[in-house]
Amino acid sequence: MLRMDARIAPLRLTLGLAASALLAGTLPAAPQETPAPAGAGGTVYNIEIIVFRAAGALGGAETWSAEAAARSIVIAGDDSSSGSAQVGHFVAMLPSSAWQLTELESRLRASGTYVPVAHAAWSQTPSSWGTRAGFAVQRLGLNVQGLTGTVFLERGQFLHLGMSLTYAMPSPPPGLGAAPDTPFTLNESRRVRFYERSYFDHPAFGVIALVTPLQGARAPGR
Repeated sequence: MLRMDARIAPLRLTLGLAASALLAGTLPAAPQETPAPAGAGGTVYNIEIIVFRAAGALGGAETWSAEAAARSIVIAGDDSSSGSAQVGHFVAMLPSSAWQLTELESRLRASGTYVPVAHAAWSQTPSSWGTRAGFAVQRLGLNVQGLTGTVFLERGQFLHLGMSLTYAMPSPPPGLGAAPDTPFTLNESRRVRFYERSYFDHPAFGVIALVTPLQGARAPGR
């Protein structure tokens, strides 16, 4: 996981608290952590993601070049894996009629604080733990100008959803103190709890994700 520069942490916390307030009351009670079943390499999971950005700065300007440098140091070599490691398989994109976060996207849009920029869902099998083997955002239907990187689902004792994303916004909010096309980076992995929305945060943009088993999918509680 990316080590946060002390100067960046307050901004990240500010955005996280604002998003948490917006989502308050929409999350179901957290179920027990979900271990991957034995022989789950071929188990198929649905993943749904909303990428959004802040409509305006929720904090002060920072030195974004320092953040980019920190990211390059932390993730160097993370993609190495043994020959026996299993790589997840992409199964299919899910139509918008199967999305479970549409109402949440509307709430984000109506807030005036956030701007949803991409929403997609797909099915896949997990990769082995530690491989960071995932799929490029373009393949996943997250086609946003300036957004690059991968999303990965890993299976160890538990399932983890992670992402390594770079978002170079054409027009960053003025308060961020960033020039056009400044790369903002998000590199994080979280343990999966089925039917619970996960929030991946950054001062400039964020991701809300939902992972469900292909069988027994249900709408999250409200």
